[in-house]
Amino acid sequence: MCEAKVYMEKEGNLVEFMENVITIKPEEDKLLLVDLFGEQKFVEADVKEIKLLEHKVILTERGKQQK
Repeated sequence: MCEAKVYMEKEGNLVEFMENVITIKPEEDKLLLVDLFGEQKFVEADVKEIKLLEHKVILTERGKQQK
């Protein structure tokens, strides 16, 4: 399985945003996420971290990235 679970980091916590994501693509100033079933979501966020072995993508709300 190559799908990933996408989380949004909010105030230091990871909140599940979308499951079974197979595509993440920049579209203008947003990210387009597409899951295995074709559902699409647009989000204004930046990619903070991708953990390939864990199939996990962590996003941060744009302008709120924590160090």
